[in-house]
Amino acid sequence: MMMHNPPHPGKILKSLCFEPLGLSVAEAAEALGVKPETLSDLLNGHIGITPEMAVRLSAAFDTTAESWMNQQAQYDLWHAEQRMGKIEVRKLYPARPFDRRAKRGHHAGAGRQVG
Repeated sequence: MMMHNPPHPGKILKSLCFEPLGLSVAEAAEALGVKPETLSDLLNGHIGITPEMAVRLSAAFDTTAESWMNQQAQYDLWHAEQRMGKIEVRKLYPARPFDRRAKRGHHAGAGRQVG
């Protein structure tokens, strides 16, 4: 289920990691091996978390890179869905459930014995 207006991952990083530890941008940037400007842009929501930054954050804060990437994906997806009304898209085919068996040429009763 999609979260309603998820916070930017930089805000989460600030509230869950920086504030409890009393970290400054300068000391965290040095520990992460990034420029302070880059980290400041992330914390202020001007840039997103890249896969490389997710790996750095996971190593520094004993989290998983996937958790940071998932937060970024949720944030990006929610904002993209908000713009959907302004995006023109033409359906190319009717939506229907994907059935792998049909794709491989099988049918629902294939392989069953009767009797």
